[in-house]
Amino acid sequence: MEAILPIATVVGPFILLAVIVYAWARNRKTSDRLDRKAERGARELRRDLEEEQERKVDL
Repeated sequence: MEAILPIATVVGPFILLAVIVYAWARNRKTSDRLDRKAERGARELRRDLEEEQERKVDL
């Protein structure tokens, strides 16, 4: 049981680093279609927020 702690201390950070690199690499690759969809959604959200602000000011 005492041998697990040193092994976990050495191996644990390598596993964590591998998971972080994997997640970074996977999230880095996006298609052009997905990028366009995200940009369109952001524009619509900004427009909706501006319209909501205008409605609150007019009251």
